[in-house]
This record gives sequence, structure tokens and C-alpha cells, in this order.
Amino acid sequence: MPQRLSQWVLGVMLVGVSIVILIALIQFCSGNLLSVHAAPYIPDNDAVILETLAFPGDPRQRQLRRLRHQLSQDPQNLSLAIRLANHYLKLGHTEADPRFDGYARAALLPWWDTPTPPTEVLLIRAILQQREHQFDAALKDLTRILQRKPNHAQAWLTQAVIHQVRGQYPEARQSCLPLLGLVKTLVSTSCAANISSINGQAQESYEALQQSYQHNSSATSGEQLWALTILAETAARLGNHAQAEDHYQHALVLDRKDTYLLSAYSDFLLDQQRATDVEDLLQENIRQNGLLLRLTLAAQQLQSPQLQNYVDLLSARFTESRLRGDARHLREEARFTLHLMKQPHKALQMAQENWKVQRVQREPWDARIFLEAALLSGNTTAAQPVLDWLKAVKLEDQQITRLVEQFS
Repeated sequence: MPQRLSQWVLGVMLVGVSIVILIALIQFCSGNLLSVHAAPYIPDNDAVILETLAFPGDPRQRQLRRLRHQLSQDPQNLSLAIRLANHYLKLGHTEADPRFDGYARAALLPWWDTPTPPTEVLLIRAILQQREHQFDAALKDLTRILQRKPNHAQAWLTQAVIHQVRGQYPEARQSCLPLLGLVKTLVSTSCAANISSINGQAQESYEALQQSYQHNSSATSGEQLWALTILAETAARLGNHAQAEDHYQHALVLDRKDTYLLSAYSDFLLDQQRATDVEDLLQENIRQNGLLLRLTLAAQQLQSPQLQNYVDLLSARFTESRLRGDARHLREEARFTLHLMKQPHKALQMAQENWKVQRVQREPWDARIFLEAALLSGNTTAAQPVLDWLKAVKLEDQQITRLVEQFS
């Protein structure tokens, strides 16, 4: 790493106030604001796609079937169970589908509740607990890992994520700092750039990460994807649309199925009034609620005949989530209620509840939907906690800045 860049990375890690890791961009939700007595959704059009199943010839599915069969023949084989669980863990992240997390846990069931689980089991258990927002339990497992292996990079990284989402920034920085000596340059620089890009140093962060990306061509596709997504989002927040588009396109070459990437790029396209591009990007990718929401917003811009079908399906999905007690989609439901159902007062209630649930985490979109709902409902005083937070973190985001200006 060039000396100047190395000094910048170290400095940011020491003075930054937030760490945002791509794998931990988790959406917090709650679900008691609306009635749960809606009737089941029955499509009125045979063309409506409710679920897209994996193609039987998919190499990933073949590999999973093979591993499941092998483990069923030898259920105490730890190495085999870890391999299968890690496959499910990756799918759960990429697809944003909690069912895969359940499959990962099932693979590790023989070791899950033992007094001294193997280190690999502790790590997967901590990541799954993190996704379920069981942060205290996850941190306990990570502490046990680091007591055994002080140089365990993934444990430090996951611990940093959890401290960040809880708003424990000094602890997050302390967890992120060891990465400088344990991981590749691009990873540590990405971590540092994410810290400062939402704390008043967006341009400096962008330049440092771009330099690191250009000098780390040997980085893995996952590391490059993370860096490119950070670059794209930072450029978009700064209003550098051509640069953001370029980074998003390069990221898509690496992975066209990553749910977070598809969501972030779709939001960028929607802000640019490029709804047709959103339809082309997502096509019929409606298994995940967040992607279906963005496809529905694109259909709204285009006045598509599919709009009402999408709205009905989303409404049914949110009702189902509340019936399950699934607390993952409140931000999306607030956005749905505001822009598609045209109910700003109810959307503001959801945004307030989301902000309350998210008191240990603050994402730009949580702030944005809150501000939009406050403005459209005419209740601008409700947004004061969000305005105070934005001032404190010095977030640079042109879309949010335009909203903030309407409160003055």
C-alpha cells in the first residue's frame, strides 16, 4: 500500500465514527402498525409470477444436493457440515432469503448447543445471530473465537459490524483496526472509506478507495464487488452520476445476483427516472421484497399495466411478514405505504417506528424515507431527530440535502 494511502487508512480508522460493512447492510423492521386480517392474495392474471424456483440444472443446486446427501450419510462429519453451512450462508446473503440461514443452522445442529462448539461453528453461529439481531449472543461467540485465535480476521470484521450497527463506534473502530495487518489492502481501505464516506469526507474516501481498487487487481471478486459498491454509492451521494453508473456496471459484471447491489443500483436508476432500466435489471426478480418494491416503483413511473398486480403482491407479502413476526421489512413497507399507497400519515408512523427500532443503526435510506414522509404528511416537527442525526454525522447526500433544505 502506498505510504500516503496507508496513513490515510490508519487515520480514518482511528478517528472515524462509523463502520458500514456490505455484508451487514441489514434492514431492521417491525410489524404491528397495520391490520393482519387481510385476505390471501390470489392473482387475477395467470401471467403473474409468484415465485421463481431454482433451475434443476443450476450448478449451485447440484452441489448443494450432493453435499446434503453426503451429510445425511455422515451427519457427524464436521468438515462437511461446515462446507454445506457456508454455502447456505452465502446464499442467504446474496439472495436475502432467511430460509437459507435456517438450512445453515440445521447443518450444524449436532454442534449448535454444545458447551464448546468448534471455532468454525461459533463463527457461523455468530453471523446467523447477527442477521437475526441477536447481537449480545453473537458478540459472546466472537469473543470466544478471538480468545482462541486473536488473529481471526473474519471474527474481527463481524465484531466490527455488530458494534457499528449498535452505534458503538469506538468499539467498532477497535475491531476494524486489526484488519490492517490481517487482510488485503483493498479490504482494509474499503472499511476505512466506508467510515469516512458518511462522515464529511466522502470525496477523500472515494479517491482513496479508487486508488486502492486500481492497485489491487488480484483481489477476489467478492472484495472487488464490495469496493465497487462503496464507490458507486459514494459517487451517487456526491452527485457524480457518470462515475456511479460506471462503478455499478463493473460491479454487475462480477455478480448480477447480489441483492444489495441490485437494490442500490435500482434506487440510483429510480432517482434518475430510468424506470425502464430498472425493469430490465430486475426483470421478474420478485422473490425478495426489496427488489419487488423497486420493480413496483419502476412500474409506477412507467404507468405499467402490471402495477396493480405488483402492489397487491407486495401488500400480501407485508401482511404475511407481520403474521410470521418477521421484523425485516419496515423501512420497505414505509416506502411502499408512502409512494405506492399514498398514505403519508401511516407511512410517517412506520418511519418513526423504524427509526425507533433502528436506534442502534442509522442508514441514509432510513433518514430519507422519514424526511419524505414528514414532508408529505405536513408534520415537519416529527423529523427533528433525523435532522439532528444528519447534522451530527455530517452525511453528504445530494438527495437528502434537498429534503433537508425544505425544513428550513
